[in-house]
Amino acid sequence: MSDEHARRALINNEIHISELFSLLWGGKAWISGITAVAAIISVFVALSLPNIYESKALLAPKADGGAGGLSRLAAQYGGLASLAGISLSGFGGGDVSNAALAQEKLKSLSFFIEHLYSEVLVDLMAVDYWDADSGEIVIDSDVYNRGTDEWVRDVSYPFQKKPSPQEAHKEFLELITISEDKQSGFITLRVEHESPVVAKGWADMLIDRINEEIRAEDVGEAEASIIFLEAQREQTSLVSLDEVFAQLIEEQTKTIMLANVSKDYVFNIVDPPVIPEINSKPFRALICVLGTLLGSILGVVWVLIRHFTRPEGEA
Repeated sequence: MSDEHARRALINNEIHISELFSLLWGGKAWISGITAVAAIISVFVALSLPNIYESKALLAPKADGGAGGLSRLAAQYGGLASLAGISLSGFGGGDVSNAALAQEKLKSLSFFIEHLYSEVLVDLMAVDYWDADSGEIVIDSDVYNRGTDEWVRDVSYPFQKKPSPQEAHKEFLELITISEDKQSGFITLRVEHESPVVAKGWADMLIDRINEEIRAEDVGEAEASIIFLEAQREQTSLVSLDEVFAQLIEEQTKTIMLANVSKDYVFNIVDPPVIPEINSKPFRALICVLGTLLGSILGVVWVLIRHFTRPEGEA
């Protein structure tokens, strides 16, 4: 009996599948029509999307100048200095390398406001399209008036006519990618924009500004440390501590010297950014294929819905 039951179930399944194919074949006009409409829409969407160009740079983190030696000296002589009532615990910095600090700074709002906001705002928030023939960016006149240098976009609270640093920063983060190869330690900086020239310019700007930012911070800290150490050196009469202060001051002086002679202070540029010739986005072929596939699925679903919701007896 069980074999007979299985045989009948198999026959019923075959009948159901054949009925389904028959139903879909009968609705082939609907399926073809919906698929064709979806294909046309996907082509239109794919062609209407602007080209996005990506400029990237491969960077090699440089060793932190002077920091390692200063930390070692502070740890070595910290106990001796504490006997004289002097704390060296703040010297040598933390465990965060300049390269790691630079990566986080590049994505921070404070760095964006100080170094980028005023320079990139128009090209970031008011682009209509990039004219490949002239190589110029065409600005959306409904957003920004170049003639009067005014923002004229129609927005409501909490947005302002002129994009705020927070709004612009959010948009900016959508266009940059910073990734690190954990094995080699190399860092890749990617910048996207509708203009390949702007993408390359922003990549150069980011590298230059972050090198200068970290350099200025290290030099400022080193100079302040030298002033402090020299003051403490004058206040102690211990000969052993005088040697300690001399070595600490020497390390800080090395930091200042290395910072002033090194153009690429945080990163060595292994592969510099270039103006890309070929766009990286959008993936127009993929959009067309997925749109057509979605249309065929919608066509099948529509045929099934019409069949099962049709009143009894209706042809």
